[in-house]
Amino acid sequence: MPDTTIINVRGRRVWDSRGRPTVEAEVHLACGASGRAIAPAGASRGTREAVDLRDAGGLGVSAAVANINGAIAGALAGMNAATQEEIDRAMIALDGTPNKARLGANATVAVSLAVLQATARAHQLPLFLYLADGRPIRLPLPEIQIFGGGAHAGRRIDIQDLMVMALSAGTFDEALEMTARVYQAAGELMRDSGRLHGVADEGGWWPEFASNEEAIETLLRAIERAGFVPGDEIAISLDIAASEFGAGGGYRLGLDGKSLDSDGMCDLVIGWLARYPIISVEDPLAEDDREGMMRFTAAVGDQVQIIGDDYLTTSAARVRDAITDRACNAVLLKPNQCGTVSETRAALDLAKAAGWGCIVSARSGETEDVSIVHLATGWDAGQLKVGSFARGERMAKWNEALRIEEMLGARARFAGRGALPLKNSY
Repeated sequence: MPDTTIINVRGRRVWDSRGRPTVEAEVHLACGASGRAIAPAGASRGTREAVDLRDAGGLGVSAAVANINGAIAGALAGMNAATQEEIDRAMIALDGTPNKARLGANATVAVSLAVLQATARAHQLPLFLYLADGRPIRLPLPEIQIFGGGAHAGRRIDIQDLMVMALSAGTFDEALEMTARVYQAAGELMRDSGRLHGVADEGGWWPEFASNEEAIETLLRAIERAGFVPGDEIAISLDIAASEFGAGGGYRLGLDGKSLDSDGMCDLVIGWLARYPIISVEDPLAEDDREGMMRFTAAVGDQVQIIGDDYLTTSAARVRDAITDRACNAVLLKPNQCGTVSETRAALDLAKAAGWGCIVSARSGETEDVSIVHLATGWDAGQLKVGSFARGERMAKWNEALRIEEMLGARARFAGRGALPLKNSY
């Protein structure tokens, strides 16, 4: 067996897809293997997320980098990188706060992922194979943004992401090919209407619509223009990100000029579900609207995937509570929301045991790091959300999944619509 003793941990400042500083960690082992990982950053952030540590008065990460090169490096030196949970527990104990406020989740997640990468390389395995540990492997169903909105597009529309899922695809490669056609068709529709103004943070077309529902209607038209049957071959997925415009049971939709209570917000989204082939909805109510999430799930949970993002923030404890409450039926998994690989895995394991959908997700501020593709595949999460079908930091991840599918060859399986936790759907 290789000697996976940690001999060096190093942090550095690098830059993300928005041109903002972020943290990269590099871990070296006694056997000569090493691993690197970069922390992403979100624009739409749940208030209960672990802290993305920034320097006072700005976006700098010098304190987070110093924490890696100082306290974290000292604590992990001599530890066995193959004991991921022990590594992560050591950083959690060193931080000593409930939300990584001292060390920064950007520091801890970069180190946690770098340790994992180094261990896989020490065993001379691609990360997804190391994580699978001999279990059958499925390529995840991709959820891909076509129009970007909310905090990712200057709040031009209230809905944050309008996405598609290629339900009839038989392979990951086919799912991307289908999505490419829809993405191109959507761009053509925007061009033909004189509303093509570039792309948002995650690569989706920059929105210019008169209402939120017009955006959904345009996405439906793009699916049809690409030659697909909506709801059968390709379905719509929405990230409402309701915490961005709702709190205390009230919701203010700026584009529509509407103020709604919790019941009104439920009725609005349920009306969209009735009129359009929507298969998945993320954060339809705000993170503090527990009763609203429960009512929404009771009403439509058999027909649509209901994802908790800001509502759950990749927290095993909150997933456990939501399972008891029946407040959603799927969890979005963002490692930097909790700060370590092990905590992310704990949230996933609870959700899978409950029969929930699991979606490993990127953030709006991303890099060339492709670790999450390996997590989604090696852990058999079933679904992957990276952003749109444009911009290098997004395509790096989609292309990594293609390489994995090719590497598996005849052994490759595709999760497809079977990854959705639905009893009655398209």
